[in-house]
This record gives sequence, C-alpha cells and structure tokens, in this order.
Amino acid sequence: MEYAVLTGTVLVAGVVLALVAQWRDWRPPLYVAVLIGIAVRVLLMFTAARDTWQPVDFVESFKPAGEAVLRGQDPVLASEGGWHFLPTIPYVYGILLWAGLPWEYAGRLVTVVADIALIPLVAKLAGGPRASLRALQYALNPLALLVACIHGQVEPVALVFGVAAFVVARGSGPEVRPGISTQVVARVRRGVSAYGWRSAAHRVLGPGGLLRRALRPGPTDRADLKRAALAGLWMGLALCAKSWPIWLIPGMLLLLPHLRARITALFVTGTVPLFFLVTLPVFAGTSLNQIPQVISIIRDIRPIVGEWGWTPHFTNGDWALRADLASIGTNLIYLSVLVVLLMWRRADPVDLTTAVLLVFMVVTPRLGAQYLLWFMPFLVARPTRFAWPAILGVSFWAAYGYIYMTQFDTDTWWGLHADWSRASVVLLPILLLAMPWGRRVAEAPEPARPVGPPPARTGGGITSAA
Repeated sequence: MEYAVLTGTVLVAGVVLALVAQWRDWRPPLYVAVLIGIAVRVLLMFTAARDTWQPVDFVESFKPAGEAVLRGQDPVLASEGGWHFLPTIPYVYGILLWAGLPWEYAGRLVTVVADIALIPLVAKLAGGPRASLRALQYALNPLALLVACIHGQVEPVALVFGVAAFVVARGSGPEVRPGISTQVVARVRRGVSAYGWRSAAHRVLGPGGLLRRALRPGPTDRADLKRAALAGLWMGLALCAKSWPIWLIPGMLLLLPHLRARITALFVTGTVPLFFLVTLPVFAGTSLNQIPQVISIIRDIRPIVGEWGWTPHFTNGDWALRADLASIGTNLIYLSVLVVLLMWRRADPVDLTTAVLLVFMVVTPRLGAQYLLWFMPFLVARPTRFAWPAILGVSFWAAYGYIYMTQFDTDTWWGLHADWSRASVVLLPILLLAMPWGRRVAEAPEPARPVGPPPARTGGGITSAA
C-alpha cells in the first residue's frame, strides 16, 4: 500500500477525535457527523483507488461479477464461483461499469455510499440525547473506514439494510419491546399452572385461544403490518447482499409489536431473496436448468480455517481446508447463539443482537477481517463498558493486516500472516467482555403520568379541583 502513512494518520486522528468526543460528551448536529464521515471516506476511497495494491478478492471476485452482469451473464456462474451470493450487488456493479467508472472507484462507491448511509441510521438506532455522538463515532470508526474504503467488501451494504430494518421495526415509540418470555411464555405458564397441560393447549390452540386471538386483525393492524412489511423488505435486501444477516432476524422480529407483524416481516424477508433468485433468467441470463447449480454454489462454503481465533493454533497460522475444525466451529456457533438467545431473551432486541454477533466472533472457526464490522453499528449505538477496548482491539488487528502487511512481498506477507492470525486469540476475551452483560433484562418503560387538571389550592392545604 503506497498511502499507508496517510491512511494510518487519518485512522488514528479519527480514533482520537471519537474518544475526545466521548470524554467531552460532544453532541454535534447530525449533519456535522455525516459531513465528517463523507469527507473521510471520500479521501480514503480516492487514495485506495489510486494505489497500485488492490485487495485480491476485490479484483478477482467482485470485478468479474460486475463484468459478467455487464455481459448479460450470471455472476455466480460466469465468475467461476468467485461470487457466492445473489446477484443484487453485481447488478449495481454492472450499472456503474456501464456508466464508464473505473473499477477501482466503481467497486468502492457501492460500499462507501452504504457506509455513509449507516451514519444517520446508527443515530436512529441509538436514540436518546447522545444519538449524534454515536453517529460521529461511527463516522470515524477505523474498521468501517478500512472495510468500506480500502477493501471494498460488501459488509456495509448488508449492514445498511439490516440496521434500517431495525430502525423501521422499532418505529417511533419510546418504549422497550418486551422479550419472548414476557409475552407468550408467561401466558402459557399461567395457563398450565391453572388448568393443566391439556386445558392449557386448548386455551392456546383451540377456537378462541391465544393463537387465534393473536392472528385476529385488530384496529391498529394496518399501520403495524405496513411497518413490518417494510422492515422485512430491508432485511430481505440485507440477505440479498450476503447470507450472514440471518443472525439479525430474531432481533428485528422482537422489535415488532405482535405475532401478526412478525409473521408478515418474516414472510417478506424470505420473499425478497426468492424474487432475485427466480428472476435470474430475466436479469442475469441464467437458464432455468442452471438455477439449481447457482443455488448449490451459493450454499457451498469451503471449510477454510486458520485466519482468526482458535483455529490458527491448529494450522500454524496458515489457511487450511480443515472440515473437522469447521464442523466443530459450526456446532459451537449454533450452541453459543442458542445460549445467548436464552440468556438475553428479556433484553432489548438491539442488545440481544449485539450479544449474538459478538459470541459468533468468539467461537467461529473462520473469519475475514471484514466480518468484524457486523457488530459495530450495534455496539457503537449502545456501547457497553468494554465497547471501546473491543472496537480499538479489532480495528488495530485489522489495520495491521490491511496497512502494514501489504508493504511486503508475498513470502514475507505469509510469514507475518502466521503471527497475525494467531495473535487474534488475544481479542476473544475482550469481545466476550464487550457483550451487554449488564443489560440482559430490558428496562421497563416509565409509567405514563395521569393527565388531568392541576390540584387547586384552598386555604392552607391542597384539595382536588372541582
């Protein structure tokens, strides 16, 4: 990387400004945070595009996918498996290439615009008086700058749709949505204790039971269902960008007010990726008999481990095709996420999502530096006690790979990579500490104060107004 000094200086200056803003409790107007974010991202995108060093996957996977769309071909098949997702983003790549933009700019423009849009969304996700402070801190987040501007990875695109789904699902109400146990489980338990299992099942599933009443339209359903459908649309687009936003779906559903809305959001979420899949013959030139092959390639995840966490110590810090380690790690992910869902079942859905994404980073057997961006908007919006150690730790680790290691030839890079990947294990306990341990139960909303005429003062005492 030719612009390593400039890039590093911008990142360090941004971190210092974000920490000073935290210390001084600065709350700049939201437009100031957005303008700072735009300025920093445009600068880094410009220098990265002019650099002789370009990320391998940015050139060998993303660019062929966009060029395939430009030729009217399926990006998954034409790029020989280099693109493992639905063609939504390659469609945008193709449009920008058709407009004549050089790839070094076109490929990064998609992620930079998405990351800029995330700045006000983080403010919305945070809410409260410090919303603009959180927006400024995300605007200067070093990992976001590296992933969006230097690497051009599509994580910001998935995140902008995923976070938008959360913002829409929460709506404008200030109250904290109750968790699973305080809505349905409590009612079922009361029914079981009062009537026994058979009677309780009849009260839940029978005519006029809890399930029928939950699905019965109510007077406020239309607005709730519209909001749920829009949230599902954004989450569906997030899944079209990448597959990992599936971990965001539980939090989005819990933000919705009732079962009907959740079913609607879930249905729309699944419909959007299905739409892009079945329209491949129209927009990507895919024949009908090739669609099963496309699905197979999208579902195929090679068991490459050794980049991060606990697996590099079994591979001497190198990449390796280890199906055994990948299988153990996958089972650990499912088990850990299930434990987190149980432990944070009564938490604010944003905190639950933060916990899910952080525990994923701790137990996963495979990870690219861009994956660490998954939890950033949520942790920045609702920081925990160890949020900044986690943010700074993963940002420094990623910057070492993006900036320092790219100064050397291939052999030296591999030698540095072995130590770099093994060193990531130090960050695992920090990520565990950064989970919202103190917020496993959502704070109950303040009860509304009764509105009425003020008390009237008579004589030496206070009596009710007539």
